[in-house]
Amino acid sequence: MTAGEPIGVAVMAHGTPESRDAVEAFYTRIRRGRPPTPELLADLVRRYEAIGGLSPLGEHTRRQHRRLEAALDRMSPGRFRVRLGQKHVAPFIEDAVAELHDLGCRSVVGLVLAPHHSRAGVGEYARRASDAAAAQGITATTIPSWHLLPEYLDFTATALVAAAARVPPGSRVLFTAHSLPERALVGDPYPEQLTAGAEAAAARAGLPRDRWSIAWQSAGRTPDPWRGPDLLEVIARLGTDPDAPGVIVCPHGFVAEHLEVLYDVDVEARAAAAEAGLAFARTGVLHDDPTVFDALARLVATTADEADS
Repeated sequence: MTAGEPIGVAVMAHGTPESRDAVEAFYTRIRRGRPPTPELLADLVRRYEAIGGLSPLGEHTRRQHRRLEAALDRMSPGRFRVRLGQKHVAPFIEDAVAELHDLGCRSVVGLVLAPHHSRAGVGEYARRASDAAAAQGITATTIPSWHLLPEYLDFTATALVAAAARVPPGSRVLFTAHSLPERALVGDPYPEQLTAGAEAAAARAGLPRDRWSIAWQSAGRTPDPWRGPDLLEVIARLGTDPDAPGVIVCPHGFVAEHLEVLYDVDVEARAAAAEAGLAFARTGVLHDDPTVFDALARLVATTADEADS
């Protein structure tokens, strides 16, 4: 990178359909080109309708993009060009990298809006960004994970304390993340990073080790075995524990409210808790918290400096 040359930043996210007409194409893309059956499509539409019609993820993602862009501009005015690239809907990751190239960037830092690394998650975003950059004759370096970012851990701990005030003392905490097929997790850092992040946040919140555990949610509908224990099954078991008056779900694998939080947790897990006779609370999620995004901006700047050294 030459002096004065702008640095590209690709903010990468999952993406969501933003109209009813786009749902089937979105679902087909998630299924890697296999159209859903009418039954699967109807079930997805039903879940969207249960949370108000569509997921708010798109707007949350745009706010996160803008928050990071503003933080970088305050830190180093004019140094960075920031664009959003998504996995399943436009603008795609490849679109963001191509636009950054056209803006004169010869290097790109990728930041995925997911704290924990998995090959199927952050790894795929990084590969797509790297391939897109190579096609443009530039380079891309994606931050591999940020699950132990102190500001993110502080945010999670504060959310845990706030949620604990809404349920009886002694309630159990379940840290959740999106399940993946067992075959995809062989040698993958994802489970270990989830546990490490949960341990660090729980310690900050003063949560005893016997009061929390990891549960998995939102497993796909495939014949493959997916990582468990499943969130709903864990809640049902807690209902048989006389020392567990309630449950707090902390969806710490997610940084914005979307279908997996608003339906899988707020609807299904809440209903499971009620059936089990447990008080229920869910922690808030990151969204565009300014303190955390200031820290992410510093992480992006440090990554850019290291890539250039």
